[in-house]
Amino acid sequence: MKFTDGFWRIRDGVQISYATEVRDVCAESKRFTAHAAVKRVTKRGDTLNAPLLRVDCFSPLEGVIGVRVTHHAGKYNPGPDFALTADPDGAGTVRRDGSVTELTSGPLTLRLDEAGPWTLTFRGEDGRELTRAGAKGTAFATTGDGAHHVLAQLALGVGEQIYGLGERFTPFVKNGQVVDVWQADGGTSSEQAYKNIPFYLSSRGYGVFVNHPGKVSFEVGSESVGQVQFSVEDQSIEYYVVAGPAPKDVLARYTALTGRPALPPAWSFGLWLTTSFTTDYDEATVTSFVDGMAERGIPLSVFHFDCFWMREYQWCDFAWDPAVFPDPEGMLTRLKERGLRISVWINPYIAQKSPLFDEAARLGHLVRRPNGDIWQWDLWQAGMGLVDFTSPEARAWYQAKLKRLLDQGVDCFKTDFGERIPTDVVWHDGSDPERMHNYYTHLYNRTVFELLEKERGQGEAVVFARSATAGGQQYPVHWGGDCWASFEAMAESLRGGLSLSLSGYGFWSHDIGGFEGTPDPAVFKRWLAFGLLSSHSRLHGSTSYRVPWNFGEEAVAVARRFTLLKHRLMPYLYGAAAEAHRSGVPVMRPMLLEFPGDPGCRSVDRQYMLGPDLLVAPVFTEGGEVEVYLPEGTWTHLLTGERVTGPVWRSERHGYDSLPLYVREGAVLPLAGDDSRPDGDWLDNPTLLVHPTDDADWTAEATVPDLTGIPAAVFTVRREGDRLRVTAQGTERPFAVRVPGGASAQGAGEVVVPLA
Repeated sequence: MKFTDGFWRIRDGVQISYATEVRDVCAESKRFTAHAAVKRVTKRGDTLNAPLLRVDCFSPLEGVIGVRVTHHAGKYNPGPDFALTADPDGAGTVRRDGSVTELTSGPLTLRLDEAGPWTLTFRGEDGRELTRAGAKGTAFATTGDGAHHVLAQLALGVGEQIYGLGERFTPFVKNGQVVDVWQADGGTSSEQAYKNIPFYLSSRGYGVFVNHPGKVSFEVGSESVGQVQFSVEDQSIEYYVVAGPAPKDVLARYTALTGRPALPPAWSFGLWLTTSFTTDYDEATVTSFVDGMAERGIPLSVFHFDCFWMREYQWCDFAWDPAVFPDPEGMLTRLKERGLRISVWINPYIAQKSPLFDEAARLGHLVRRPNGDIWQWDLWQAGMGLVDFTSPEARAWYQAKLKRLLDQGVDCFKTDFGERIPTDVVWHDGSDPERMHNYYTHLYNRTVFELLEKERGQGEAVVFARSATAGGQQYPVHWGGDCWASFEAMAESLRGGLSLSLSGYGFWSHDIGGFEGTPDPAVFKRWLAFGLLSSHSRLHGSTSYRVPWNFGEEAVAVARRFTLLKHRLMPYLYGAAAEAHRSGVPVMRPMLLEFPGDPGCRSVDRQYMLGPDLLVAPVFTEGGEVEVYLPEGTWTHLLTGERVTGPVWRSERHGYDSLPLYVREGAVLPLAGDDSRPDGDWLDNPTLLVHPTDDADWTAEATVPDLTGIPAAVFTVRREGDRLRVTAQGTERPFAVRVPGGASAQGAGEVVVPLA
């Protein structure tokens, strides 16, 4: 939200008060509190009839410093609040030196000098200034409608770039943008977003998290071009500066604060096929799809039933439509006998026609208006109500309905919707409706995910979620929502996923071929390669089926090629997944995450690193023309073996069976011997694809995890002159070693491979 009219003036109807000078500082051993006057105090009378801002500075975790700015402290906060991890004793250390107070936490220091104008300065471990809240950096404002806002501004350095703020489909670099953190069902072609996260990451090696679950308005160099401003309609604002110095360090600390992603089961990384949305289907249709994939040699891992598995006008009552699925238990048994997992679509709404509506209403499980009426509307489902997940009883009731589906053979749920949450309602626990608008999706997905963990066990739970807020990364997987079937939407989807990955989310997917409309075969084939080189891969559409043979025999070949390739890559990919679970570093990584020191990577949004060592550049043209940037080092194309030395921009042309897919110099890729499934025995005849550097003392390691993400074997590679020596720990089974463009060898325990 903008409060100023240009640089000099305040907007009509706005009154704004800036922290101007320090009046006192109360320091403890691990935190301090300062009071700031909003005007110069030259005599005692100046303290009368004037506001005073309280600013609390503290550290919840090492490398994270929080600032809470409060105008009137008496406002009641009914919640909800983000659940944050914090050291109960505090993680910082306060030092006083004359007029200067400093709070240091790990590599991050906050400095306040009482002798000068009000300024909060954040410095890194090397003493370099990261950012500061200067002359207009701490304030409150009232607007003509009587609303009260608290705001902060943090300085942007020369050339500094800002990323994240959730899954945003607007330009990847957020400088110059106005971003309102407010859930909306707006597709992938506007400034609205399904996943709004009040966290941004800076190219200068720090992040900022605004700890407010409601609407947070960001002006990213868009009101004051040298500042990132964020404001909330409240009496206080709390934000955390998160230290780096590398972007990976920022994400590690941020996810330590807000929650690390769970590790999805390995089977979920295989190919998902759905019925699509409004298409006609029954068991015969489903069986024909499954048979068709098998006949064409395209391994399938998950079959998903979208909305119309239930009766029309009755979503969600979790009952199979008997007209098209008269024997759901038998059907699911038959599908599971073929090795498939089963997913079904759900949402948190209950239509009035469903018998569950009366049941939920009688039990008090639906959200109500202030006058006691059940909140209803006809958008999406006729007369639908909204499950009140703030009620423990409603959560248990909802889980009991889902458990019946699990008992029938369902394995996971697509948790759709959760964005259009009203604010003119009363919640069971008294939550503030404005704060609950964004937060509702967190309760929704947590309710479903916790049931899956309880019934299927930890490590087996996975959802396919559309909406999320801060902390939602704990409940993977998330997909990019409703996109068009076009190259432009394909690029939009990637931008959204890359922004989400810089917001703490480890796993992300999208609808292969696009959701709305029917893709041109060229779009579908190009999207297949992109989708199967994402963390999770799903064929899904709206009004048409997404079975590959509907798009020609070449599409079938492309689907088969990249599905088998993904299965071979699973030991590597699951290692990256385990890293996301441990540290918060995502599987799909914007280039700047792996190469923060390379300016050429900072605005690249049409390619990414898949794990630490694979560079993927999807092709967004029918003819196969694509530009790709390769950072410093020697890169080897995984499919062709071509070697390219960077840094370099390349213009390439690829057929539908290829795309820029480069392996980083120094990488050791463990490949599965069995490409028929994503969750096979990865130590059964694996191949280590070794890309040595020219360093005479080069060594590297490759880890093959088990299906729980724990390392099952470690392979150490050492260069010894003109050969490589590879030794295995944790396994005595045979393995192969291959050097692209060179020799290969096989053995057990230890293998030596000549380089020439």
